[in-house]
Amino acid sequence: MRPFLLLAMILLLAACGRGDEGGVDVAVIGQPEELFATGDRLAPPGQLVRAATRQGLVRIDEAGQIVPGVAERWIVTADGESYIFRIRELDLAGNKRLTARAVQRSLALAIDGLKGTTLGLDLAQVRDVRAMTGRVIEIRLRSPMPGFLQLLAQPELGIAIAGTPAGPMALSRIGKDTAVLTALPPEMRGLPSQPDWAQQVRVVRVIAADARTVTRQFSDGRFALVLGGTLATLPFVDVGPLSRGTVRLDSALGLFGLDVTHSRGFLADAGNREALAMALDRAALIQPFNLAGWVETTRVVAPGLADDPGLVQERWQDLDLAARRDAASARVARWKAASGGELTLSVALPQGPGSDTLFKALGAQYAQVGIALVRARPGQPADLVLRDRVARFAGARWFLNQFHCGMTASICSEDVDMLVQMAVEARNPADQARYLADAESALAAHNAFIPIGAPIRWSQVRSNVAGFAENSWATHPLFPLSRAPM
Repeated sequence: MRPFLLLAMILLLAACGRGDEGGVDVAVIGQPEELFATGDRLAPPGQLVRAATRQGLVRIDEAGQIVPGVAERWIVTADGESYIFRIRELDLAGNKRLTARAVQRSLALAIDGLKGTTLGLDLAQVRDVRAMTGRVIEIRLRSPMPGFLQLLAQPELGIAIAGTPAGPMALSRIGKDTAVLTALPPEMRGLPSQPDWAQQVRVVRVIAADARTVTRQFSDGRFALVLGGTLATLPFVDVGPLSRGTVRLDSALGLFGLDVTHSRGFLADAGNREALAMALDRAALIQPFNLAGWVETTRVVAPGLADDPGLVQERWQDLDLAARRDAASARVARWKAASGGELTLSVALPQGPGSDTLFKALGAQYAQVGIALVRARPGQPADLVLRDRVARFAGARWFLNQFHCGMTASICSEDVDMLVQMAVEARNPADQARYLADAESALAAHNAFIPIGAPIRWSQVRSNVAGFAENSWATHPLFPLSRAPM
């Protein structure tokens, strides 16, 4: 059967309706239009659909591991500066041939389109992408980059040939708000044909809606999974002992803390900004949420990364909380005496009951050092803004790139940007590590960000769902839910 006829049959099957017992219904917290977004800047619902329909050279499985995508295998040269991929031999729908040259063009176009984004900064170590033979592609780096394959698996780097996505799933649509995803047969993914394949797979139906709605409908049996939960929406679900079969928490890697948005008034001085970080009892902020295993930190870069040389430590290790708060109170008192007034700061948090709880805890803690905290209304400017973001790869450069002067809404440091760029250009891993450690130390001293700890991500999952696992990326791809062979 010709590929485009086979694809048409798959899409027809996917559109047969919600009554298909072989299907799985998934809700992701977000806006319906985000599911079908195009372009280079995707919200989480759009990332889910893009990853399902446009796999990259490699992709991420349900456990967060790197697995083959359009590349069936690869090697890394001894110096770590060259990745060589062998492309699968297959035709896409419409008889479009998957060749190294076509993949190279698609990947180069995607990388070019990401310029001006933090993901584009993450890709700065890519020197060039070359098609070497009909089925071999090489990516050369400026210097070795731990975590490069993880970065390469991001949804925005998915492959499309002349507008035709490279699978592993086909997308159709029911109405305005439901994405229907159907796994492509093995032969359309460069794998051997399997006679009983159609009896194994399930259609995956996805909607995007607000957290209150989807958690209620999960309780009513409407969905098998709810994805995309954050701290702001966590109180919509029960995280107590009775919910252990359904609520799943990722030990996510990333940034969770407060951006300082300007350097005026009290915030003009780096020492005053440091007082905001010193005053926090991080564990107490999260204690009301009843989360086990959550990791607090005073560092900008997450502790414990595989390539962390140990050059940067947690801050203020020689001071207990009382001593830190005494120091913060003294700085606040000096500023009040000099300015002749009280100190009030505003904070912007996402909407949701979790944010309400966090705001109360922050306000109570800052009040102990003489700072009154008020909550900014949605859309209004604020002195402090919550940053809650999951990392794309496990490298210090991801964390530092989030605060690049061309990207961040917080105050920034061009000196930090320069050190990060020097790390990109350094060929020696030891030099790279030193530049990145210096950049982290400089950013910490600038006190433009008040770290709290790891980002919190949750899902609701029924016990009979296969193809879901917690992972450090809080990434839960749709393809494994179909039960299709990898």
